[in-house]
Amino acid sequence: MWSAVSGPVVILGSVGLLLGLGLAFAAKKFAVPRDPRVESILSVLPAANCGGCGYPGCGAFATAVVEGKAPVNGCTVASSAVNAEIAKIMGTVAEEKEKMVATVLCNGGKSAVNAFNYNGPSSCVAMSMVMGGPKACTYGCLGGGDCIEACPFDAMTMGENGIPLIDSEKCVACGKCIEACPRDIIVLWPDSRKVVVACSSRDRGAVSRKACSVACIGCGKCVKVCPVNAIEMDGFLAVINPDKCINCGLCAMECPTGAILDGIPVRPKAFIDTTCIGCTLCTRVCPTDAIVGKVKEKHTVIADKCIGCGQCVEKCPKNSIKMMGGVLSQQ
Repeated sequence: MWSAVSGPVVILGSVGLLLGLGLAFAAKKFAVPRDPRVESILSVLPAANCGGCGYPGCGAFATAVVEGKAPVNGCTVASSAVNAEIAKIMGTVAEEKEKMVATVLCNGGKSAVNAFNYNGPSSCVAMSMVMGGPKACTYGCLGGGDCIEACPFDAMTMGENGIPLIDSEKCVACGKCIEACPRDIIVLWPDSRKVVVACSSRDRGAVSRKACSVACIGCGKCVKVCPVNAIEMDGFLAVINPDKCINCGLCAMECPTGAILDGIPVRPKAFIDTTCIGCTLCTRVCPTDAIVGKVKEKHTVIADKCIGCGQCVEKCPKNSIKMMGGVLSQQ
């Protein structure tokens, strides 16, 4: 009885042992040498494995960096200190880059009109499959929260208006929410740029306004008032160029529907000290004529007119102008 059972067991065990030894030999014989820098980079990475870098995981990203296929600051989750460590490992210097934050280009929510009553799964993808979704605006947020579910860092919550809110401190610009949105209205936006056109409608003004009370109607007033030509009309939709925007907020003040949101709750005011030489350079760049004064005399700021854009600070050759109070715009 025992011999009948032990025979096959011994045979199978021997075969398994031989195969194991063979695999171990093959692994050692044909092993591909791994650059030790890959492990060093992995040891400093946040290990989020979010894919925001464009690679399937941190291991693939680290390998790409070592092979010269990815930049040392390519990890969207990594801080400046981590990027500096990776650069040190690679014997180079990490360039500072602008922090990007996911931004929803829609503020319709409860302000948008429903074209029909929808009864079904509360998913944006599911809603979009039924006649494009229940919203009269075929471009706006459906409010199902697919992006919130997709966010691996809990950086998104549903706002009272039915539009997802983004916590800029938690957002790492991994792009998962962008992939999850069936309307393609979420973009990565520079965190320092606080003014944004929160609308994606491409319809004519009358059609957009009928579908949503806070839609961009293509009036072009924002384009005319922008002091740095940072806004252009793309058909019937205003588009801000973040590279040109100075956060002055004039477009948001001028917008008749509130389609442009100003993320600076309290704006700072310019203050000119006694070192002012009256060169008048500040008066020339002020978009609201908030600075007054004669040539070669100390200038003053009209607080009610100052919008805190900071253009005067950059132009002052004597550093006589300071921004005080509020939230400083980052240039």
